[in-house]
Amino acid sequence: MDSQVDQTPHETHVFPPSPEFRNAAVAGPELYAAASADRLGFWADQARTLLAWDTPFTRTLDWSNAPVAKWFDDGELNVAYNCLDRHVEAGNGERVALYWEGEPGDSRAITYAELTADVKRAANVLTNLGIEAGDRVAIYLPMIPEAIIAMLAVARLGAAHSVVFGGFSADSLRARIDDAGAKLVITADGGWRKGKVSALKPAVDAALEPRGDLPAQDTVTNVLVVRRGENEVGWTPGRDIWWNDAMATAEAEHEPQSFPAENPLFILYTSGTTGKPKGILHTSGGYLTQVAYTHRNVFDLHPESDVYWCTADVGWVTGHSYVAYGPLANGATQVLYEGTPDAPHAGRWWEIVEKYRVTILYTAPTAIRSFMKLGRQIPERFDLSSLRLLGSVGEPINPEAWLWYRHVIGADKTPIVDTWWQTETGAIMISALPGVTDAKPGSAQVPLPGVSVDVVDDAGVSVGQGDGLLVVTEPWPSMLRGIWGDEKRFRETYWSTFGDRYFAGDGARIDEDGDIWLLGRVDDVMNISGHRLSTAEIESALVAHHFTAEAAVVGASDDTTGQAVVAFVIIKESQKAEAEATDVAAELRSHVAKQIGAIARPRDIYVVAELPKTRSGKIMRRLLRDLAEGREIGDTTTLADTQVMRIIGDRVR
Repeated sequence: MDSQVDQTPHETHVFPPSPEFRNAAVAGPELYAAASADRLGFWADQARTLLAWDTPFTRTLDWSNAPVAKWFDDGELNVAYNCLDRHVEAGNGERVALYWEGEPGDSRAITYAELTADVKRAANVLTNLGIEAGDRVAIYLPMIPEAIIAMLAVARLGAAHSVVFGGFSADSLRARIDDAGAKLVITADGGWRKGKVSALKPAVDAALEPRGDLPAQDTVTNVLVVRRGENEVGWTPGRDIWWNDAMATAEAEHEPQSFPAENPLFILYTSGTTGKPKGILHTSGGYLTQVAYTHRNVFDLHPESDVYWCTADVGWVTGHSYVAYGPLANGATQVLYEGTPDAPHAGRWWEIVEKYRVTILYTAPTAIRSFMKLGRQIPERFDLSSLRLLGSVGEPINPEAWLWYRHVIGADKTPIVDTWWQTETGAIMISALPGVTDAKPGSAQVPLPGVSVDVVDDAGVSVGQGDGLLVVTEPWPSMLRGIWGDEKRFRETYWSTFGDRYFAGDGARIDEDGDIWLLGRVDDVMNISGHRLSTAEIESALVAHHFTAEAAVVGASDDTTGQAVVAFVIIKESQKAEAEATDVAAELRSHVAKQIGAIARPRDIYVVAELPKTRSGKIMRRLLRDLAEGREIGDTTTLADTQVMRIIGDRVR
């Protein structure tokens, strides 16, 4: 009977919370009323209630230098203290902070007292290596407790971390280290993935050493290496230090220092419409306020009883906000898993839910659709009765997946919160509130209390009901403070379209009930498994291969990953003989994975003689997208050569 739900048609009915859930919910309608009556006062109350301030703030928002905001800027706090020490001081030191599960089956339960002690030692290790407030530290680790410990230790010192996803290549890592001017890299020998150790330290070595025209990296003075994979790694004496050895000899006590609320907390790189990734800068007080507020209310958190699991990697913003900072600021108990959903078997996630009695699960539609393909018989082998709330993040969730998630994983009783937000927004902006909202499958629904959004046409006029562009109309505490080292790009990228409103780059629709439906990206950025990748960045990687004269990349719909990378390439005349004797598609896929990371590897690569261009030379990617998705080709009258699409179409078919 799988097909009855696994292929459910679009539904229009809603799912109200049960009376029992509503009566015990953390959030109530009064949040909307308070935010509507006094939005800035509402945020000030959240900041004072949810966080401990060493110097209380008197100014909530300074918007005088718009679009660069300052929230709570005359207040001072320590982010790590808020996530750790204060819970121990409140008598909750024995509460488990992290249930860590390694892919091979090894596990650890780390209490708040133990995590605080580890972060204190790590802060002393970093201090001994010369790290101080204002420095930048690159973190390139698998999903192990040391990733969280490293992030919090950096934050404790008032330095800023730049976490780089462990699947990115040496070249991608080097670009991020250089742009941030990182002084230290924290990595591991390797981490477990799909049943074997995936090495990390060699990529760090390659990123720091001279190669070809690239000189040796000159800002990094040390590399801290966590022992995890036990794989052999190269070693540079004087530069490389074993994390485990340094922690064993570090002082146990560390007094946290207070820092201004606008002190930089982290830089996280995300793809844009040009080839160079953008270093999104987030600061401390406003960011921590909104991630704590949203984590508490959107997930209906009861920290004394809930076991929360966000499946995101800390290399992405979801892992920053809803693994490292939001849950720990709220004193939550959470699960951290090292591996992939299908290793060592297809039921691994559900086995973990059963083992730790997980109550709140937050994951991506890509994962949900993958489980749908495998069939409900796999999760039905496990006891998932502990789950009381489900969440979705990373991309719009289609109604079929939403309904399968609720029916098969949530036993037809759990509320689902479908959340919209971005690296740039820092925290959730649009979502149901589970004790308040009648949930609608596939819709992100309404902005959270304290958040102001609109859907507008190209002229910036509100559409009321219908399709348009999603904008944020008022500043919010966790908003990005800029692009690292490039204020001009920050203003042009996010504020030039409508001037006084932040343009998210996403299309959206407002339905007859006033609910918001996300329609995906409207720029040249693809959403692959919930992660943003730039077409320009992948095109640059393809053109860097000696085969390629020119390339165009588009995102095509994919049942599992949401979008997939599809590339069209022109081979250089001088390379055609060699290319004909080679599996070009395999060669270029491998090259892109090496340049950027496996997540950017194209699903399809088509070798073509020409690309569709306007008379001014602009590549018409919308036509290639039509072709990649099997649609009828749109208007070709503006092309310099109207026959190009027919020729390419013959090649694709």
